[in-house]
Formats: sequence, structure tokens, C-alpha cells
Amino acid sequence: MQDQTLQPGQILARGVARHLRQHDFVSIEEFVPVRGLRIDVFALGPGGEFWVIECKSSRADYAADSKWHGYLEWCDRYFWAVDAAFPSELLPAETGLIIADGFDAEIVRMGPETRLAPARRKKLLQKFARDAARRLQGWRDPGVSVLSDPSSPSRPSR
Repeated sequence: MQDQTLQPGQILARGVARHLRQHDFVSIEEFVPVRGLRIDVFALGPGGEFWVIECKSSRADYAADSKWHGYLEWCDRYFWAVDAAFPSELLPAETGLIIADGFDAEIVRMGPETRLAPARRKKLLQKFARDAARRLQGWRDPGVSVLSDPSSPSRPSR
């Protein structure tokens, strides 16, 4: 996200990622566990736990999100991240809550823990590692990433 104007949800995601790093979590923004789902912040904790954090910048943004229940099966804990002005009473009480801005965040309510099945955890861990490595490689050598990414639609045929 260098050299571009960040959208409100991306600003919240940055603050969330910074805060989670203080708790020894690493994260990927806009992670796709399966086709049709895009997680705003997908975080991996020091004990191998996965957290999903959905960033909502407004009431309208929250109201338009009809897929959030589908994210529950891809994490050990689920959170909403909103700014301090967001009407947090709209958010389900059985989910976690993080108040964030572009610089930091605070976990206000811990989401309940529902442990992933070992096979799903292994699959997610592998996808997390591969996606993170692919992003790092693309940042480091952007001209080569399209040529070497087998999932890229613009990859030249041989």
C-alpha cells in the first residue's frame, strides 16, 4: 500500500496490524482463504492461533456486510475493528471488538474462542506462509513476480 491514498478501512487495518504486532501477532491484509471471501486482517498469533478482523469504517459499510458469518469457520477468534466514532452497539455482542485508528488500536472485547480443526489450521498456515512470501517477493522484485506466479492470469504461457 505504498504511494497511494488509503481507504478508511485500510487505515483501520494498519492500526490493527500495528497493535497486534505488539502482542506478537503477524498479519496479512486482504487475505483470501477461499474464493469468495476476503478478510480485512488475518492474524497469526505466537501459539498458532488465527484471528479474523473485519474493519468497518461506517454504519453503511457494516450494513452492507452480509458475509461475516462465513468468516467464523476460518479463525479461532473473530473481531470487528471500528473507529471511536462508530456506533459499536450495532455489532454483535458475541464477537470481539477492536477500536482503531491509523496508528494503533485497543482490544475492547475479546472474541470467543472456537478452535479450528487441525486439518484446516494446517491448510491455513500453509496458505498464510505462501501468500506472505509471494507478497514479499512481489514487493522485492515486482517485474519477476508475474512471471513466476503460477496463479497469475497474466503469466505468459510456455
